[in-house]
Amino acid sequence: MAALGLSEPDHEVLSTLSEREDGTSTLHEQTAKMGWSHSRLSRHASRMEARGLIRRAPDPADGRGCLLVLTPAGWDVLRDAAPSHVASVRRHFVDRLTSDELAALGRIAQKLSAGR
Repeated sequence: MAALGLSEPDHEVLSTLSEREDGTSTLHEQTAKMGWSHSRLSRHASRMEARGLIRRAPDPADGRGCLLVLTPAGWDVLRDAAPSHVASVRRHFVDRLTSDELAALGRIAQKLSAGR
């Protein structure tokens, strides 16, 4: 991802926005989802906006808030980063676990998601 000029925090912002069908989230929703402070995300979003990866838009539901919107360039960078991100997850996580450990992890994930 570094070869694409994308940091891990950049990837986290882009990937969480991409989970929304329209690539749009309120700043408040993003901070809650990512576990970041409002000021940290706001500063980081400003840097990403300057690079054209996201844009801010007024939040029609909250006159004081804003929306973070994934731009076409942001979608492209995220799509280009996917193969190296998947390879990194495989190398640092999946390949280090046995098939029994992966099966146990799958059962745990299933149990946790069922409790929503």
